Amino acid sequence: MPGMSEKSRLATHARGANLASPAPVSDRPRCPWCEGFEAYRTYHDTEWGVPMHDDRALFEKLCLEAMQAGLSWATVLKKREHFRKAFEGFVIDRLAAYGDGEVERLMADPGIIRNRAKILAIIGNARAMQTHFPRKHAFRDFLWGFVGGRTRHNALRSMADALAQDAASQAMSKALLQRGFKFVGPTICYSLMQSTGMVNDHLVSCFRHAELGGKA
Repeated sequence: MPGMSEKSRLATHARGANLASPAPVSDRPRCPWCEGFEAYRTYHDTEWGVPMHDDRALFEKLCLEAMQAGLSWATVLKKREHFRKAFEGFVIDRLAAYGDGEVERLMADPGIIRNRAKILAIIGNARAMQTHFPRKHAFRDFLWGFVGGRTRHNALRSMADALAQDAASQAMSKALLQRGFKFVGPTICYSLMQSTGMVNDHLVSCFRHAELGGKA
């Protein structure tokens, strides 16, 4: 998930979950960070780590990971539907055309994270998408190229084994920065890789690890 300093993203998830009321216990073993409220568990069970290959969806995820920087993913998840409405579905050509009026509209919207630098980064990143990835699947192929085009299945035994970044996310960050993207540090890029299935970082004890193709 989103990049948060140099600490493990999984530990960040756990902190976010602890802020919410406890949810009913399930008999299926899960990564502990998702326990806390139902939307978190549903996200873990149905989205996190599922391979994503659509350019627009990948761009949306990158935007949300950037918005989460310095906060918990729980905060973004609770606001995600409003983010989609406020940013017009994260359609790249629409965002790239945003001007001062749209920026001020977003800054006045209490349903999103009102951080001017992050809003401007999303608009700028949409323009970078137009410049560097105009062809269908170009962004997909670029991102997935950092993991050789297929999911890398890790074998995490506990959250203590989780990484905040790795060589692939560092290379991805450097390449995106060179193309004018912002809020794409190596920790944010690693969170993107986890959430979009470029790496399978479900704990081996979690039922989703095997469902997504991992081996114990």
